[in-house]
Amino acid sequence: MSGLDKLDQPGDKLDQPGDKVDRPGTRDRGEIVGTRVTHRRYVPYSHAHYAGNLVDGAYSLGLFGDVATEMCIRTDGDEGLFASYSDVQFRAPVRAGDVLEITAEVVTAGRRSRTLELQAVVVARGRPDRSESSAELLAEPVVATTATGVVVVPARP
Repeated sequence: MSGLDKLDQPGDKLDQPGDKVDRPGTRDRGEIVGTRVTHRRYVPYSHAHYAGNLVDGAYSLGLFGDVATEMCIRTDGDEGLFASYSDVQFRAPVRAGDVLEITAEVVTAGRRSRTLELQAVVVARGRPDRSESSAELLAEPVVATTATGVVVVPARP
């Protein structure tokens, strides 16, 4: 089973302000593995780059950077730095008017590095064929982009 199989599913309860979380940097590496962070983002029409309101693949990679930054803050109390991506797959189009859920899960943790499984899923889509502002939740969310990434954080004192 890959780490992506265990990621938050659309509609799962997300962390809320005030939820109890561990103090960053206080957990052992083994306790960090399995930690998940999910962001939701509306894709504005100003980001449409191609015909059909398609958004370029770099948009998803930027969102992966955002979710990875929060992951580092939660696990290590530092924004960390993205060191590398591997196995980036653009599986379905992302369009302006979409609502994306972007999830990162720590699958391995070294002394200063964390390997993340990343996923961007379309959960809602604009319907300009109905009206300019029409949109709908998708009955079956669409996995748009997946990747594996490595982030690094400063050594603990």
